[in-house]
Amino acid sequence: MSLEERSGGIVRARASPQPPSVPGPRVQHPSRDRPLSCVMLAAPVLLLLLLQPPCWAGPASKDPTTALSARLYHQVRSGGAEENIVFSPLSVVLALGLVELGSRGSSLKEIRQAVGYSYMTAGEEFSLLHNVSQDLSSDSSHCVVRLANSLFLQTGVHFNPEFLHLARKYFKAEIETVDFSESISVAQHINAWVENHTESKIRHLLSAGDFDSLTRLTLINAVYFRGSWKNQFRPENTRTFSFSKDDGSEVQTLMMYQQGDFYYGEFSDGSTEAGGVYQVLEMPYEGEELSMVIVLPRQEVPLASLEPIIQPQVIEDWASSVKKQKVEVYLPRFKVEQKLDLKETLQKLGIRNIFTKDADLSAMTDGMELFINKAVQKAYLEVTEEGAEGAAGSGMIALTRTLVLYPQVMADHPFFFVVRSRKTGSILFMGRVMNPEVVEYNDHDFEVM
Repeated sequence: MSLEERSGGIVRARASPQPPSVPGPRVQHPSRDRPLSCVMLAAPVLLLLLLQPPCWAGPASKDPTTALSARLYHQVRSGGAEENIVFSPLSVVLALGLVELGSRGSSLKEIRQAVGYSYMTAGEEFSLLHNVSQDLSSDSSHCVVRLANSLFLQTGVHFNPEFLHLARKYFKAEIETVDFSESISVAQHINAWVENHTESKIRHLLSAGDFDSLTRLTLINAVYFRGSWKNQFRPENTRTFSFSKDDGSEVQTLMMYQQGDFYYGEFSDGSTEAGGVYQVLEMPYEGEELSMVIVLPRQEVPLASLEPIIQPQVIEDWASSVKKQKVEVYLPRFKVEQKLDLKETLQKLGIRNIFTKDADLSAMTDGMELFINKAVQKAYLEVTEEGAEGAAGSGMIALTRTLVLYPQVMADHPFFFVVRSRKTGSILFMGRVMNPEVVEYNDHDFEVM
C-alpha cells in the first residue's frame, strides 16, 4: 500500500541492528477597554537516527487531540513536583502525524493506537489533521494562530519523494537540506526558524550537542497563539492579592478582576475524589472561536485531589454543560513555560517502537533504517494586560463574599486550564497554575486588597 493510499528527530548511524472509563461529572446549577492578551507557544522537535544495515486506544472522537491530551497531562504531572505545567497537545499530535506519515508496521500501529486513530480508516487522520490546522489558522479568525512544520534533511541523503510530497500536502511542511556535521551552525539555524515562527518566545530549543555525523533528519513543529478576551479586563482593576499554594504557603500576585457574562458551571463527580463540588469557567476569546477553560477546586481542596478526574469525556462534558451567565471573575496574571522530554512521556503511553533500533520508518527513505533519538517540546503561555504600567492608582472596591450577587470564581489557589477550539474541540494548550507571577509590594503601586 502506498503512502498516498494510507494517508497516513535527529538521525544517527549505528552498527548492524540487533534482533529484536471515567464517568462524566454531574452539573450543579447555581442560583472594552485595553485588552488582556494571551500568548501561547509550543515547539516540539523529533530527532531521528540512521541505522546502518547488518495498548491502549483512545475513545472515538472527531478531534485528534482530546484522546491524547489527558493521558499526556497525567504522565507529565506524575513527576510529583508541584510545579506549573504547560504543553500543547495539538503540537504533539501534528509532530506525531509527520512521523506516522513515514512509518510502517508496528511503528505505525503504535502511533495510531496511542493517539486514538484505531477506529478510523487507515490514512483518514491525515485529512483530519489538515482540516483542523486549516480551521485554526484561518485568516478569518479573530485570534492569531500560526502552525508551522519543517523537515531539516541531511544533504546528500535521498528521502522518499512521496513522503516529502505528502508532508507538504497534509502539514504544509517546509523542507530544507542542511549538513548536520556542522552542528553549531545547524543548531543556530533551526533555533532561528523556531524563534521566527513563535514571535521569539521559544528560544534555544536545540543545542549543538543534539546533532552529530549520524544525524539524518530533524522534524520541527511550532504553534503560536495570541488572543484577546471577548470580555476584557480593565487594567485599573488589577490589585496585588494573596495566592494560596497547595503546600500552605502564600505568595503575592497581580489579580485581575471583572464582572461579566461567561460560560459557567458547578460540577461534582458524585464522590469525594475531586473534593466535592468544583467550578468550571469558560472565557471565550474575541470571535468566540477559541476559549480558555478554568477548572477550580474549592479553596480548601488541593488541585491534586481534582486532577485524577481529568479525562477526555469529562473535558467534553464541561464544554457542553456550562451555561452563559453573569459571573465575578478573579484571575491572576500568570506566565508558565516548560520544556518536556517527549521521548520518555510517549514511551509510557505506548509509543515505543519508533525510539528503538527496531523502528520501521521505511516510508521516509528506502534503504535506510531510521529511529527517533530525541523528542522534546518547549511551550510558553502568558496571560498579561497590555499597557499594565497605566493600571496603578485607580481604585476598585473588593466585594465581600456576603454581598456577591452572582457566582464568584476566585482563582486565588491552584487551578487547571485548557485552551481549546470551540468549533472542533481541538486542545491547543493544557496545564495548571500552581504558582502564578509573584510580585513584591515595593515593586508595584497597586493597592493591596
